[in-house]
Amino acid sequence: MTITDLYQKYLAHPLVITDTRKLQPGGIYFALKGDNFNGNTFASKALAAGAAYAVIDEAEYNSDERCILVPDVLDTLQQLALHHRQQFVVPFIAITGSNGKTTTKELVAAVLSRQYITYATEGNLNNHIGIPLTLLRIAEGVQMAVIEMGANHQKEIEGYCRVAEPTHGIITNCGKAHIEGFGGIEGVRKGKGELYDYIAAAGGTIFRNTDLDYLQDMGRGVLRQITYGTALGDITGVPVMNGVFLSVAVKNKDEDSMINTRLVGEYNYPNVMTAVAVGTHFGVPMQEIKAAIESYEPDNSRSQWLQKGSNRIILDAYNANPTSMRAAILNFAGASLAAKTLWIGGMKEMGSAEQYEHKELVSLIAAYQWQDVILVGREFEGVAGNYKWFADSTAAAEYVSKNPPRDSAILIKGSRGSKMELMLRALGDTATT
Repeated sequence: MTITDLYQKYLAHPLVITDTRKLQPGGIYFALKGDNFNGNTFASKALAAGAAYAVIDEAEYNSDERCILVPDVLDTLQQLALHHRQQFVVPFIAITGSNGKTTTKELVAAVLSRQYITYATEGNLNNHIGIPLTLLRIAEGVQMAVIEMGANHQKEIEGYCRVAEPTHGIITNCGKAHIEGFGGIEGVRKGKGELYDYIAAAGGTIFRNTDLDYLQDMGRGVLRQITYGTALGDITGVPVMNGVFLSVAVKNKDEDSMINTRLVGEYNYPNVMTAVAVGTHFGVPMQEIKAAIESYEPDNSRSQWLQKGSNRIILDAYNANPTSMRAAILNFAGASLAAKTLWIGGMKEMGSAEQYEHKELVSLIAAYQWQDVILVGREFEGVAGNYKWFADSTAAAEYVSKNPPRDSAILIKGSRGSKMELMLRALGDTATT
């Protein structure tokens, strides 16, 4: 069966499912495979539960006329997504980077939605499966698409661009993230720079932060650039801290505007400026840009400001790497808060740099005064110094439940794998402020 033929079936059944636990009748089940599962074995179950078709790549499971046998299910899914994407002649904005991808995506989508029918990556569907699924969810009538792209090794972004064919590109930054896969900071820049390479070859446009000199070097091959930053660019602005929350004073030509966000931390400044630059480029009025950003409420453990009992909490524990850790800790150290406490989880995918980076992090922490510090994860074993250390967040949460803090300001930061939310739950019910 050709992709064109499969696409006709997709148009009749425009719901793609890869997990039978989330099956909805009438969709098309794609039997993906992984290291610990084989979706082909669930094809019959999917059909019995109401799937219109099951796309498989192992002939022994071809037991029903509704099975569609292909050479490779993942490749077929990606080809189908590409074919669907090519039906749209609208801006496709790809966003990648070491930190801030999801927040930037959400802000950009919020701004564009003020004037355009916009579809953006849901949640964190930003990998080799999530990107084609995102593309296949784009419905007729969409005027803007915002696609998040994550990566932990080189050539990954290049492959995603071949499927999503972005017309516009954003690299938030290139920091010390996924060092194990990229092989160091230069490897990160090369890997993330694959987005610029694609945009340059396609004659597209990038939105570039002038405060990051290396992005200028990386983007030299791109002829069409919209720039923004604190001093240089088509749009300029400066961060202004309003307590723990970020405000941004934006100057766009002769128009000044103060945007008061609900985002915690100055490190969110470039995310806001990116959204301002994108909105301005696409003709969204500044008052609408301001309204969209000011109404955005962070969630999913990203820059959230919470209240639990007498404690105030910054929850930023969806992900962590040396760059984002340093920014969060420095921002917290400079905040006008009393009784500051750190609950820090280990950073994943550090490879051979793991011990060094965690030792450096402990040294940074030691440069400031804290009411209390709890370090969580095997990554801190042997380098925690005099700070409290627990092998995992379950043990740390048990300690917190028995020794709850009072009247404290707490920064909770760590990689997703550290499960720092367990410590938050140990404090009881949450109220957002």
